[in-house]
Amino acid sequence: MADHLSPMDRVKARARTGAEPVGRALARTGITPNALTVIGCILSFGVGAVLALGYQWQGGILVLVAGAFDTLDGALARASGRVTTFGAFLDSTLDRYSEAAIFLGILADAARRGDVQVVLLTYAAAIGSLMVSYARARAEGLGLRGDVGWLQRPERVVVLGLGLILGLVVPALWVLAILTNLTAVQRILHVRNLTRGN
Repeated sequence: MADHLSPMDRVKARARTGAEPVGRALARTGITPNALTVIGCILSFGVGAVLALGYQWQGGILVLVAGAFDTLDGALARASGRVTTFGAFLDSTLDRYSEAAIFLGILADAARRGDVQVVLLTYAAAIGSLMVSYARARAEGLGLRGDVGWLQRPERVVVLGLGLILGLVVPALWVLAILTNLTAVQRILHVRNLTRGN
C-alpha cells in the first residue's frame, strides 16, 4: 500500500512517525493534546503580530514552529491514548483561526506599506486556504473522503514559512493564492465524481 503513496504523503508519513517519540515525551509531562492545540493557536496569533510589525524572516521561522504544533498535538493524543472526537474538532477549528491570524499579520503589514499586490494575494490565499479546509469538512460530513488535492495545511505552512524566511513572500503568496483555490476545485470535482448519479 505504501508503494501507492505520493511523495508528499510519504514525507507526511515520515513526519508523523518522527513526531511519535516527541508525543511520548510530552505525554509524560501531563499536558493534554487539547492544551497543546490551544497553545499552538495562541502562538499563531503572536506570529501574526510579529508579521504585522514587518518582521518577515523572524515570522517565517515562527510560522514553521507554530505549524509543528499541528503535528505534535496529534502525536501526543495517540501516545497518551487521548484521541477524541472533540479533540479532532477543536484541532480543525483552531487551525482555521491560526491560519487567519497569520494571514492577517501579513495583510496588516502590506496595508501599512501600501503594497496592494500583497494585500490582494494574501486575501486570495486566505480564502483559498479556508475553502480547502471547508471542502474537506463538508465532504467528510457527507461520509465521503475529502483529503485530496495538492495544497493541504502542512504544504501551506511550509510554502509560507519558507517564503517569509527567504524573502520570497510574493512568489509564496502567488503559489498559495493559485494552488489553494485549485485544490478546492479539485475537491469539488472529486466529490462530484463520487456522487455522480446521486
